[in-house]
Amino acid sequence: MHSSLARRQLNGLVPPKIATPRLVSGNSGGGLDPLVDFYSKLPKGRAPSRFGGIKGRFFAGKNASAGPALAIIGGIFLIGYTLDYQLHLKHHKNNAH
Repeated sequence: MHSSLARRQLNGLVPPKIATPRLVSGNSGGGLDPLVDFYSKLPKGRAPSRFGGIKGRFFAGKNASAGPALAIIGGIFLIGYTLDYQLHLKHHKNNAH
């Protein structure tokens, strides 16, 4: 494996301003203290979800309602009736089939 390929793959793991070559190189592990402190302060586990999508926003929690679902059903009905009228029903307004 080429060193440039390995360097490219591992580039995102260590923040460049904390792990400088001066701190990382050397025989003692004393230079790694800032790096260990940085990673030990990071939160562990999965990140909390800030957005719950449509279900979380309208159908869960204290503001739950069926308003959005009824609005979608009504909108589909109005669009469908408008298309049906324009494409077919207005021709039968004064004349029988």
